[in-house]
Amino acid sequence: MNVECSSNSQQMSLNIINTLPQTIIETILCFLSIREAARTSILSREWRYKWTTIPKLEFGSSTLSKGKNKEKLPSDIASARKNMDESCKLFNAIHQVLLMRQGPIHEFTFNPIGTYNCFELDQIILHLSKNHTVKKLTLAFDYMSPYTLPLCAFSLHQLTDLDLSCVNLDHHPIFSGFGSLRSLCLYDVKISTKAFLHLLSNCPSLKRLSLLGFIGHKGCTIVELFDCLHVIEDLTIYGYNACQLVLDSVPEELSTSLLHLKYFCFKEMSLDVDDHLTFVAVLLKCSPNLEHIELEAEMGDKDENKIYSGILEKYSNVWMEHLKELVIYNFNNSKPSMEFVKFIVSRSPKLKKVLLISSVVDEKDEELEMLKVLLQAPRASPVEIVVRFYNGT
Repeated sequence: MNVECSSNSQQMSLNIINTLPQTIIETILCFLSIREAARTSILSREWRYKWTTIPKLEFGSSTLSKGKNKEKLPSDIASARKNMDESCKLFNAIHQVLLMRQGPIHEFTFNPIGTYNCFELDQIILHLSKNHTVKKLTLAFDYMSPYTLPLCAFSLHQLTDLDLSCVNLDHHPIFSGFGSLRSLCLYDVKISTKAFLHLLSNCPSLKRLSLLGFIGHKGCTIVELFDCLHVIEDLTIYGYNACQLVLDSVPEELSTSLLHLKYFCFKEMSLDVDDHLTFVAVLLKCSPNLEHIELEAEMGDKDENKIYSGILEKYSNVWMEHLKELVIYNFNNSKPSMEFVKFIVSRSPKLKKVLLISSVVDEKDEELEMLKVLLQAPRASPVEIVVRFYNGT
């Protein structure tokens, strides 16, 4: 009796799901891995091919089923064979999925672990560029085995999101750009300065840009970078990349080119480094509508011998009319860091909160002293200043 009730309950649940619109079923299946989505084909005859219409495909080492290798081999040979076997299995799985497709592919992710045949992936990207309107493309590789993006990838003119990790863009800047691209994330990407600026200047709809890891664009000036980002709203940059920008070329009078910028995040940086502080100051001057600043400082003790260079005094005319929040992680109460916070609170009439998360200040007396100094400084608004201690655990 219980078995019969359970069977009827499952049948009723399946019938309810079958009545859902196809778009909702596809949305549900997108939350599953491609392996799990394919397994729904055994539910019923109606479900046999439903998984072939989901518009989001994600492939990686987790796509493969884990088998046991009973053959004993030397570790280096076993590792090479394992990589080769996994590569063949993964690309066979991708080709099978693509052959069974009955709908468009809007999102494609390739995120493997290990070394893979780039030629195989080149052919897959070529297929996508000719047969599908891919809107989101994510390619993530290991820094020991970077992937060179083929020219056919620049034919994906419908792209709205492009996320590349450990990829080489070693091409002459001849492509016409991505007119619909709204989000671009580059992590450890090798690219020439000319190609880098050409790429950015040919993405007229770009609203979100992340430059993480080590991006090869030496020789690019800060003015050239900002001139390519006229509609940018969200900017994240890695400290090393800010140092690669030519700051000596910053003119006395800067245009407010980042009029739409609302959120700025600066990772692996230090307010004790003059180049980093200069970059932040120039960005503030060019971004009159900035609302949120998030700084992630490098871990480490403050330099007690650091001489404050007075960089911020050159930007005394900067006024941040719309800034609402400042967050600094790994804050150290060095002279440049404290002066920066004072600089912000004295020029931000709408500032509501300053959150300083410190891994250096661990004594209550030192924390209170820091707050006392900051609260006594001139403020343009009744801002809340919070200091928290973080020990990394």
